[in-house]
Amino acid sequence: MVSIKKSALVLYSREEMFNLVDSVEDYPDFLPWCGGTEVIKKTNKITKASIKINYHGVKQTFTTENNKNAPEKMIIKLINGPFKKLSGEWRFIELDKDACRIELELHYQFSNIILEKLISPVFNIIANTFIDNFVEEANRRNGV
Repeated sequence: MVSIKKSALVLYSREEMFNLVDSVEDYPDFLPWCGGTEVIKKTNKITKASIKINYHGVKQTFTTENNKNAPEKMIIKLINGPFKKLSGEWRFIELDKDACRIELELHYQFSNIILEKLISPVFNIIANTFIDNFVEEANRRNGV
């Protein structure tokens, strides 16, 4: 199983960053690998959505349900997709009213060796640049 842990300090409130991560419908606008999304259910407590990967010839779709405790964290749970396991957590730690630390921890394993060989290199790039993409989008939205 692959485990990735990334973090960043940003000059935005944790509420702003939480809302950005929770805006799954906007992912195709700023995640270069995202070929589309479908929000299945969105409430104050959960966001269930399908995300399409379309990157370097790899096309896959996976569905997760994020259990939310706004604005502190989201717990990622796999519903279906090319993974045997996918879990993780976003954390938004307040440093000041206009600054926070965002953390992403992901654990994943593909469902078989063929998918592992085909998708793993692309998904590793996606997972390792995920936080950077959100920070860049936060900066763009705030004119930085």
